[in-house]
Amino acid sequence: MKNVDLKVEGHILTIKVDLSKEFGPSASGKTIIIASTEGNVAVPDRTEKIGLNVYRKKP
Repeated sequence: MKNVDLKVEGHILTIKVDLSKEFGPSASGKTIIIASTEGNVAVPDRTEKIGLNVYRKKP
């Protein structure tokens, strides 16, 4: 995972992403990647899965 912190407290999943970070352009080159789970990953200590991408348009 890149710049993604997953935390479970009780039945609440909290996702933390630092929006000031960048990991370069996407494969298409149209956006800048800020955070990604890089596919579907298991929620810590749970059976649920999550897939997350955070990006912004290139200027």
